[in-house]
Amino acid sequence: MSIKTKPFDVAEHLETDDDIWEFLAEVLETGTTSDFLHALNTAARAKGMTEVARQAGVTRASLYKSLSADGNPRFETIHKIVEALGGHLSVVGQ
Repeated sequence: MSIKTKPFDVAEHLETDDDIWEFLAEVLETGTTSDFLHALNTAARAKGMTEVARQAGVTRASLYKSLSADGNPRFETIHKIVEALGGHLSVVGQ
């Protein structure tokens, strides 16, 4: 008997807004810029791409393209996505 597996998808385990924010904060703290963009993609999928795109004021296709591995979103787009996810960006001194 063979074992059936499927790829692990973090988005399936981000069930609450707190889960999403802890995930994004961890990636921002420990990862690279491209890791953070990938995490935003994961968070948007967890929340619902259509809803995030609507709240960010972009098309769903544009959201997918911006957050793809080849995407290069403008800061304004990242800001809109973070706000659509219910957060805000801030700068904190050390």
